[in-house]
Amino acid sequence: MVKIAMGQMLVEAGKMETNLNRAVDMIHQAAQKGADIIVLPESLDLGWTHPGARDKAEPIPGKASYTLCEAANQAGIYVAAGLTEREGDEVYNAAVIISNQGEIILTHRKINELDFALNLYSKGNKINSVETEFGHIGLAICADLRAEGDPIGNALGLMGSRILLSPSAWAVKPDHDNEREPYGEEWIEPYSKLARKYDMTVIGVSNVGWIEGGEWDGWKCIGSSIAVGPSGKLLAQASYGEEAEELRIVEVPTI
Repeated sequence: MVKIAMGQMLVEAGKMETNLNRAVDMIHQAAQKGADIIVLPESLDLGWTHPGARDKAEPIPGKASYTLCEAANQAGIYVAAGLTEREGDEVYNAAVIISNQGEIILTHRKINELDFALNLYSKGNKINSVETEFGHIGLAICADLRAEGDPIGNALGLMGSRILLSPSAWAVKPDHDNEREPYGEEWIEPYSKLARKYDMTVIGVSNVGWIEGGEWDGWKCIGSSIAVGPSGKLLAQASYGEEAEELRIVEVPTI
């Protein structure tokens, strides 16, 4: 078994240093609780679709990723995390997997980005997975695993991934009523199909907090991070709400 921490952290729009410090704290907390891997949200440095990415996005490797690498090395834990990435004039919605020795072993750029977010982010063009001591791990970002046939998740399953990690930013309108319309099934169903089909664990971790910028300006990210096991069974679902910061650890099988 491998212990994976779902680091459902608060992301404050545009506040890179504050967010990175919070991510570092969660990395150390997860290690102290015995986790082998921690999954952190999408665009944790600046917040998803924050316009400051045009000026503040950094290369990978770069200062932001180095901060997470240093924390991973100090804590002795693997880290999957979403960051904004600059390459030349392009900005990408990216994610990394960092080894427990602080080395970036995988980088992914989001492919299935929402249309309005393409005003800020360029699309990725590669699908990635990596062999680790816990088995083959695939990496996607949020809507990369949407249910429309899910070619990305299926490709990662065909590539042999036994754990699929997805930094995410799950958002709803500010007046969303979770008692009337419980959030989560839109992810649990496609995750479960993938998990059963490829005998793998699928984990998506969202941030909490408010979106600034883009068409969803003023929407709230509400956590509800989920882990689905190889049988398709829901293993864990974190709390819902724009203030529902949480660190949840789940044990999953390795193959």
